[in-house]
Amino acid sequence: MLTKKGKVNKEEPPLDLIEAFFNFSNGENHMSKDQLLGFMVEYQGEENCTLLDLEPIIEKVLQMGSSSSSIETRNIEGLSIDDFVNFLLLDDFNAPLKDEVHHDMKAPLSHYFMYTGHNSYLTGNQLTSLSSDVPIIEALKQGVRVIELDLWPSSTKDGGIKVVHGRTLTTPVALTKCLESIKKHAFVKSDFPVILTLEDHLTPKLQAKFAETRLQSKMFVLLHIRGDFFFLFMQMAIQIFGEMLYCPETDYLTEFPSPASLKNMVVISTKPPKESPQSEGTRHDVSNGSESSEDESWELQDSMAKVKTIDKNVSDEEKLEDINTSDYKVNQQSTRGYKHLITIHGGKSEGTMKDRLKVDGGKVRRLSLSEKKLKTASESHGPDLIRFTQKNILRIFPRGERVQSSNFKPHLGWMYGAQMVAFNMQGHGKSLRLMQGMFKANGGCGYVKKPEFLIQKGAHNEAFDPKKTLPVKQILKVKVYKGVGWRSDFSRTHFDRFSPPDFYTKVCIVGVGADSVKKKTSVKTDNWYPVWDEEFEFRLTVPELALLRIEVKDKDKTTDDFAGQTCLPVSELKCGFRSVPLCDLKGKKFNSVKLLLRFQLET
Repeated sequence: MLTKKGKVNKEEPPLDLIEAFFNFSNGENHMSKDQLLGFMVEYQGEENCTLLDLEPIIEKVLQMGSSSSSIETRNIEGLSIDDFVNFLLLDDFNAPLKDEVHHDMKAPLSHYFMYTGHNSYLTGNQLTSLSSDVPIIEALKQGVRVIELDLWPSSTKDGGIKVVHGRTLTTPVALTKCLESIKKHAFVKSDFPVILTLEDHLTPKLQAKFAETRLQSKMFVLLHIRGDFFFLFMQMAIQIFGEMLYCPETDYLTEFPSPASLKNMVVISTKPPKESPQSEGTRHDVSNGSESSEDESWELQDSMAKVKTIDKNVSDEEKLEDINTSDYKVNQQSTRGYKHLITIHGGKSEGTMKDRLKVDGGKVRRLSLSEKKLKTASESHGPDLIRFTQKNILRIFPRGERVQSSNFKPHLGWMYGAQMVAFNMQGHGKSLRLMQGMFKANGGCGYVKKPEFLIQKGAHNEAFDPKKTLPVKQILKVKVYKGVGWRSDFSRTHFDRFSPPDFYTKVCIVGVGADSVKKKTSVKTDNWYPVWDEEFEFRLTVPELALLRIEVKDKDKTTDDFAGQTCLPVSELKCGFRSVPLCDLKGKKFNSVKLLLRFQLET
């Protein structure tokens, strides 16, 4: 086998690959274009593959070969067994997942998992890091569809708005800068709606300043706004986004619009202000503008109590610890105009969990819970959570103690139908890699259709129970053949100073409790080009929620060194031999490192 450096790897191809090659080449030492097409259609299941698709790929493979024969001669002869293996390792053509949107996108928004960020402007931890538009841009480029911004009064003389994690030592960034960047990058990765989650901490004076602002145009980014008043924000948004705002035809919806109907659009979601039956100028209590702000503020204050040093130069205005919004006078006409912009209405946060999860027969709404409250609710109100998310939207955010921007296990939300599982995208770790894996599904568009058992009621009105052990629904077989590319992407001494690395591969399923399991290959010592040829079988009860997590490590006497990882949604896997590119710890794909695997699914 030819390596990128031109050195021949003496390892013979695994027996399965040799058998497949000779089966489709009719026992000959070379495989013709027509025979390769037969292999792609019959064995790989690529029914739409054509000779026109294969010709440039074959040309590329032949140029990689080590044969002394000319490319023209080899083109006539066809692919050798070595060429065949090189062909299978082309991850841009032989990828494990479909690269286009293929889910039904015409269902209500409540029928989809949405790629959701939390405090999207922070570059690091939740207490002292910088605020910037850079992580927002990166999230959008990765396909994140829900961006969160916290709005606070600016200390500048013009009385503007800044984005900052309030009551912390984080530094601010201008709202206008964030909105400009969102406008530029919102639909680079996907043309389905981008959701801006805004938490409003504006003072009464700042809120009132633009209370009578009239909306003059439509906007097209999906806005999920937490907070009662955002008139100044709306003026900025209209100036920056232009004709991009979706306005529903009615004040309250009985069903959410579909992602397909909201392509390139911006829709607003927030808790609507209360209209007073009294005269204009009546006082309103707006302190409960967001159903989740109380939870987050409480947990954040608890975390801040643990901070031993505080910058004494920070002014009271900067700290924003005592903002009272209860004295704001709402103009009734502006309130009605504001309500006309709201598509996804925030629900009440008071009362028992049973009350909060009560399904209104008519209106649909959105509810936010911390991961703590979700875990508690799942233990006592599991069926209510799932019934709520069948029509309504549930958002789950990290607990306040996660000051280092870590994340929780996303399946905690997905198993109960939560559409918006909000993650710290700067908190790189195993949980974020699972999130990245889930949203590789459906072409990476940021919206993944929920399984039918989370959308529809059972025959006897029963709800799905993720804690219940169900019969095996599908058997996934994963065969790990070989790995390549480390010699190209890493230095000779990266893993071991005096010898080649000792690689092994971890193959795991992450899903409902009954399906989650960890397995690993043997260790291949002193080899940059390991060949394992080992197969693993996973018996899955809920394959729709299962993720296949793969990680390669270098065995060491103390701590095993990381050598690449990826995470793939089982429900999206393409069967057959597949080239699986590996990524670094942040989810960025390596240039050359990849595995050759085979996937088989049996029902």
